[in-house]
Amino acid sequence: MTEHSHSSRSLRRQPKQQRGKERVKKILDAAAAVFDEVGYEAATTHLIAAKAGTAIGSLYQFFPDKAAIFHAMELRHVEQVKLMWAQVDKQQIVQLPLRQMIHTLASAVAQLFEQPVSRVVFVQFFISRQIFQSIDDSMTQEAINFMASILKQRNSALSEAQCNLLAEVCVHSSNAVMLSALRTADRQHKQLLIQQIEDLLVSYLEPHLGDSLLGNVMKVMKCPHCRSPQLSKNGYRRGKQCYRCKDCGKQFVNNSRG
Repeated sequence: MTEHSHSSRSLRRQPKQQRGKERVKKILDAAAAVFDEVGYEAATTHLIAAKAGTAIGSLYQFFPDKAAIFHAMELRHVEQVKLMWAQVDKQQIVQLPLRQMIHTLASAVAQLFEQPVSRVVFVQFFISRQIFQSIDDSMTQEAINFMASILKQRNSALSEAQCNLLAEVCVHSSNAVMLSALRTADRQHKQLLIQQIEDLLVSYLEPHLGDSLLGNVMKVMKCPHCRSPQLSKNGYRRGKQCYRCKDCGKQFVNNSRG
């Protein structure tokens, strides 16, 4: 993925006032709808302007052509993905039961693709990759790295290679099913496919991250300082799991041998 300096090449001029920003957003949303309806090749700036309810001259104030509009859509999608990742509390999510953890992640992704721009950019990446300027396979690798870090935090016994392999399979398989879901016009079937992603990942990860493998250490362990059971994982020290007490804020290392 290239730097966001591409935005200067996508927009003829950057909107400074709120009204201009809202107009650009309206154009991008309209473009997503047009690309979704007729495809990128058949789409025109006139169709996009009509869908946005704005004059073609107003559109050209910001975008020289439909390629520039699409490139701006790419950047917005990247921003939304980064925001989604940033909002995931890794320390909290890895302590959830496996299905609940996967449900939380899958729901965040499904919510992302409720946004027309992200939905269209995702689909186009797999069917018309040559039109992209700001997104390439490195974005998929970032998703794999993100997933691998979650798997490692949930089960430290897994090696880096195992986490990366599991994450790679999770991301690629999820993308494949999600692509099918987003391309179907049958809304009910789309929801069924999205639900299957969760079942697929839970079944695949169960042998490596299942609740029975991890035990119930968080349920029975108490803070040695204040005896509170309200704990959160807090990294590792010399190969041992560290914890932080949510009540008194102090940290300690799990020294149990069993």
